Amino acid sequence: MEENPTWLPVVALALRDESRRLLLQRRPDHKHHGGLWEFPGGKVEDGENPRFALCREIAEELGITIEPQALQPALVADEGLQNPVVLILYSADRWTGQVTALDGQQWGWFLQEKAKALPMPPMDTDLLARLPQ
Repeated sequence: MEENPTWLPVVALALRDESRRLLLQRRPDHKHHGGLWEFPGGKVEDGENPRFALCREIAEELGITIEPQALQPALVADEGLQNPVVLILYSADRWTGQVTALDGQQWGWFLQEKAKALPMPPMDTDLLARLPQ
């Protein structure tokens, strides 16, 4: 029997505006997957609820507030048995505040079909392909 490895929960957000565009961010060049576009989010800290972790990450990265109850579970992605990262995607269409790049990243609103042409990490590409319009 194989050893059961630990896993790293990561949360991300499919945030849509009134035109149904998705908010995506481009990772700074010096970070892992630098230069690629992704759903905003981050790691869940030990003992942290995934919804609250996502609200915290969004506030830290983009300066907007999302209430945990506004988040709807959408999709999950992983890269198999060799990678411990499990990416949980939530969706929302309500927030307060102005989107601001607090982490030095670029960001933009994209129609889903246009977003598919952006260079993205494998799990984000998978999630975007399976995300309902």
